[in-house]
Amino acid sequence: MSSSDLPVCVTCGAQFGTLTPPTTCPICDDPRQYVPATGQSWTTLRKLRESDQYKNEIMQDPEDPDLYSIFTVPQIAIGQRAMLVKSKEGKNILWDCITFIDDDTIERVRTLGGISAIVISHPHFYSSHVEWAQAFNCPVYLAAPDKEWVMRLEPSVQHFFDDKYLKLAVDVEVVKVGGHFPGSLVLAWKDTHLLVADSIAVVFSGLGDRERLPGTTSFTFMWSYPNMIPLDPDSILGIWNAIKDLEFDRVHSGWWGRDVMPGAKKRVLESANIIVRAMGYTQHAMLDVVL
Repeated sequence: MSSSDLPVCVTCGAQFGTLTPPTTCPICDDPRQYVPATGQSWTTLRKLRESDQYKNEIMQDPEDPDLYSIFTVPQIAIGQRAMLVKSKEGKNILWDCITFIDDDTIERVRTLGGISAIVISHPHFYSSHVEWAQAFNCPVYLAAPDKEWVMRLEPSVQHFFDDKYLKLAVDVEVVKVGGHFPGSLVLAWKDTHLLVADSIAVVFSGLGDRERLPGTTSFTFMWSYPNMIPLDPDSILGIWNAIKDLEFDRVHSGWWGRDVMPGAKKRVLESANIIVRAMGYTQHAMLDVVL
C-alpha cells in the first residue's frame, strides 16, 4: 500500500488520509457542495492512473508567457485548473491544485522549473495537494480558518496562516477575502493579474472584449455555486474591501478559458453593484463605492 491507494472523493477530488474513508465526504456533505443522487463514491490515484484515461494538459497563457494552466482531460471531479505563475525572482508558484498527478506531469512541470510553493484558494480545490507538495518538495499554504476541511493532514508540508496577507515573492501576494469560505483567498501577481478561483467567479457574460448592455455582469459572488446560494451584500463588500487597493487589469478564474480582461477591476465593482441591487437592496454601503 502507498499514498496512491488513499481514497479520493469522486465528486470533489479530495484525497483522504486513511485507507478507510468515512461514509460520506465532509466537503461534499456541506451545504456549499453536494453528494450526487447516486450516492457517495470513491476512487484512488492508482485507479485513475492505471485506467489510462486521464492526462494533464499544461497550457501557456496566450497573453503572458509566465503563466501556465494545468488541468485534467477528461475532467476529474470539479474540473478546475491549477495555475503556475513565475515570480520576478524566477520562483514558480502553483495557485490551486488538481487531483490527478502522474510521472508525466511531474516531468513536464520540472522542465518549467518545478514548484517552489503551492497555495490553494479554498477547500473545494484541496484535492491531492499533499501528493503535489511531496513530488516537488515544496510547502503548501492554506488559510487557517479552513483547516477543518483538510482531509489529509501532513504537517511536514502544510503551513496554515491567519494573516490577511501572505507575501510569497516580490510580485506575488495572497489576500484573504472570505465570503465563499471564511478563509477564501485570491492571488495578486505583477500588479496586473488577479487569480480568483471562485472567491470571485467569472461568468460567461463577462468573457470577450466588447461593449455590454447596462446590467450585464462579468462576475458573481456565491456562497454555494452548485446549489446557487448567493453571498449576502455584507460579504460581497468584504471581498471588495479586501481587493480594492490591489492593482489589476486581468482576472483569471478557476477554469481554462474563463478570464476577464481588460478593465477587470472596474467590472468587478460594477458586477458587485448589479448583484446587490438585484437582491432588492436600494441602500447598502456596497452601492456607495466608487473607484
